[in-house]
Amino acid sequence: MDIKVRLFATLREGRSKELMLQLEETPSVEKVLTELEIDERDVAILLINGRDGAIDQILTEGDVVSLFPPVGGG
Repeated sequence: MDIKVRLFATLREGRSKELMLQLEETPSVEKVLTELEIDERDVAILLINGRDGAIDQILTEGDVVSLFPPVGGG
Protein backbone atom coordinates (compact mmCIF):
# COMPACT_ATOMS: atom_id res chain seq x y z
CA MET A 1 0.00 0.00 0.00
CA ASP A 2 1.44 3.40 -1.01
CA ILE A 3 1.19 6.32 1.40
CA LYS A 4 2.51 9.83 0.66
CA VAL A 5 4.18 11.57 3.60
CA ARG A 6 4.87 15.32 3.73
CA LEU A 7 7.30 16.57 6.35
CA PHE A 8 7.61 20.15 7.53
CA ALA A 9 10.24 22.28 9.31
CA THR A 10 12.65 20.32 11.53
CA LEU A 11 11.08 16.97 10.62
CA ARG A 12 12.72 17.36 7.20
CA GLU A 13 16.23 17.26 8.66
CA GLY A 14 17.97 14.25 7.15
CA ARG A 15 14.83 13.31 5.22
CA SER A 16 13.05 14.37 2.06
CA LYS A 17 10.35 17.02 2.03
CA GLU A 18 7.91 14.55 0.52
CA LEU A 19 8.21 10.80 0.13
CA MET A 20 6.26 7.69 -0.72
CA LEU A 21 6.18 4.80 1.72
CA GLN A 22 5.14 1.31 0.80
CA LEU A 23 3.56 -0.31 3.86
CA GLU A 24 1.77 -3.57 4.61
CA GLU A 25 -1.99 -3.86 4.68
CA THR A 26 -3.89 -1.65 7.18
CA PRO A 27 -0.96 0.44 8.45
CA SER A 28 -1.45 3.15 11.05
CA VAL A 29 0.17 6.57 11.34
CA GLU A 30 2.21 5.07 14.18
CA LYS A 31 3.80 2.67 11.64
CA VAL A 32 4.71 5.66 9.43
CA LEU A 33 6.43 7.34 12.39
CA THR A 34 8.31 4.14 13.18
CA GLU A 35 9.45 3.73 9.57
CA LEU A 36 10.74 7.32 9.51
CA GLU A 37 12.24 7.11 13.02
CA ILE A 38 10.18 10.07 14.23
CA ASP A 39 9.21 10.19 17.89
CA GLU A 40 5.49 10.73 18.47
CA ARG A 41 6.35 13.61 20.85
CA ASP A 42 8.04 15.45 17.95
CA VAL A 43 4.73 15.74 16.06
CA ALA A 44 2.48 18.65 17.07
CA ILE A 45 0.12 18.63 14.09
CA LEU A 46 -0.91 15.54 12.17
CA LEU A 47 -3.09 15.77 9.08
CA ILE A 48 -4.43 12.96 6.94
CA ASN A 49 -5.66 14.16 3.56
CA GLY A 50 -5.75 17.71 4.94
CA ARG A 51 -7.87 16.86 8.00
CA ASP A 52 -7.00 16.29 11.65
CA GLY A 53 -5.69 12.79 12.19
CA ALA A 54 -4.66 10.53 15.06
CA ILE A 55 -1.57 8.41 15.68
CA ASP A 56 -3.63 5.21 15.82
CA GLN A 57 -5.65 6.01 12.69
CA ILE A 58 -5.58 3.31 10.02
CA LEU A 59 -4.47 4.53 6.60
CA THR A 60 -5.77 3.56 3.17
CA GLU A 61 -4.14 3.42 -0.24
CA GLY A 62 -3.18 6.87 -1.51
CA ASP A 63 -3.60 8.72 1.79
CA VAL A 64 -1.43 11.80 2.34
CA VAL A 65 0.02 12.17 5.83
CA SER A 66 1.37 15.63 6.77
CA LEU A 67 3.53 15.97 9.88
CA PHE A 68 4.42 19.25 11.59
CA PRO A 69 6.70 19.69 14.62
CA PRO A 70 5.98 22.08 17.50
CA VAL A 71 6.81 25.65 16.48
CA GLY A 72 8.11 28.27 18.87
CA GLY A 73 8.93 31.92 18.61
CA GLY A 74 6.94 34.99 18.23
